[in-house]
Amino acid sequence: MSSEMRSLAVTAIVQAEECAVLRVSGELDLRTEQAFLAEARSVVSAGHRFLVLDLTALRFCDSRGLSCLLALEWLCRRLEGRLLLASLGVRMLRLLIGTQSLGVFSCYPTVGHALTAVPDASRPAWPPSVEDPSEAKAEEKAGGKSEEKDDS
Repeated sequence: MSSEMRSLAVTAIVQAEECAVLRVSGELDLRTEQAFLAEARSVVSAGHRFLVLDLTALRFCDSRGLSCLLALEWLCRRLEGRLLLASLGVRMLRLLIGTQSLGVFSCYPTVGHALTAVPDASRPAWPPSVEDPSEAKAEEKAGGKSEEKDDS
């Protein structure tokens, strides 16, 4: 992990063919802007033209972070998609209002609400299924053993 990413984390929560939900946590500022943009651009470049950012855990965003969001908004629109911001905290809301950029973004109270603005064919299932990988492997092994017994 690079030093820029220590105070910022971008985590893919769920992805569909044309839509991805990313959780952004930490601080989006001068130190982390390049890493954030690289991560977000790679997701969009992979075909996810609808991008939902869950900002629940974003502790800080300054004008440089706002510039990143504006660039990402432009990129998604250029690809005939949308950037959707979900679960904005009070600080983020104040930043958008104070810079008069609230109207530029599509903002929603939750990720679920944001996903309703994504076309049905592009929308991933929400909430994502929580599957314990160890349980899935145990089920596969159990299924495989029972099939072997049936063949005997």
